[in-house]
Amino acid sequence: MNVIKLDATASTNTYLKGLLTSYDLDNFTVVSTENQFAGRGQRGEVWSSEVGSNLTFSVLVRDFLFEVEDVFCLNIIAALAVRSAVKKIFTLELDVKWPNDILSVNRKVGGILIENIFKAEGAITSIVGIGLNVNQVQFTDLTKATSLALLLGRQIDKDALMLKVVEELEMYCQRLQKGEKENLWQEYLDVLYRKGIPSAFELPTGKRFMGMIIGVSMYGFLQVKLEDDSVEEFGVKEIKLLY
Repeated sequence: MNVIKLDATASTNTYLKGLLTSYDLDNFTVVSTENQFAGRGQRGEVWSSEVGSNLTFSVLVRDFLFEVEDVFCLNIIAALAVRSAVKKIFTLELDVKWPNDILSVNRKVGGILIENIFKAEGAITSIVGIGLNVNQVQFTDLTKATSLALLLGRQIDKDALMLKVVEELEMYCQRLQKGEKENLWQEYLDVLYRKGIPSAFELPTGKRFMGMIIGVSMYGFLQVKLEDDSVEEFGVKEIKLLY
C-alpha cells in the first residue's frame, strides 16, 4: 500500500488529484495529513478537524467503476468499509446516514466526500476522501459530533485504523467487481440511519415536513414516503434530515 503522509495540506482530495496529473499512481494510493486546513464535506460545507487528533485521508480508486449508474455504489462501498473496519477492530456498531455520513446513535463520527474524474473512454477514476473523529474529545461548536475515543473511553491508534479502512475498501471494491452489487446495496440499506422510522425533514426553503426513508435510488437519491403515502426522491442539496 502506497501511503503518502503530509504534515499539513489544504485538502487531501485536492493534493491526490494534483499528483494524478504528474504520476501514474497505484490503485488505493493513500494521502493522509495531520492538519487539513481547508477540508470539504457534503453540501459544500467545511470539514474541520482538530490538528493531530483525527484521521483525514484520501484514497485513489480506479478500474472498478465503468458505468455512470454505478457511481453511487462507491459511496455505499466507502461507507460500509469504514463501518466494517470500526466494527472489526472495536466491535462498535455504527449507522450510515444518507448519503455516507458515519454515526453512532445520533452523533457524527465521520464523513466521506467522493470526487469522480470521468475519462473519455468511459473509465472513472475516483478520489475517496474520508474524515474520522478518532482522538478528539472536545467539540465545542459541534453539538452533534463525537469521536471513537469518546465512545470507547480510550485513545486510538490512528494509523492502524486507517490501514484497516483501506483494506476493507479494497475488499468491498473486489466484491463489487465479482458481481455482488445487489448484496452490497442491501447491506447499505440495512444500516441506513432512520430507515423506516417517521422523521422530520427540511427543504432549502426552510419548509419542514414529516416523512419516512424507504430507500435510495440507484443514482443516490433519497426515497422518502410522505404522509399522503406518495414517494418522492431528493438529491443531497434538496433535503436535510433533522435529527
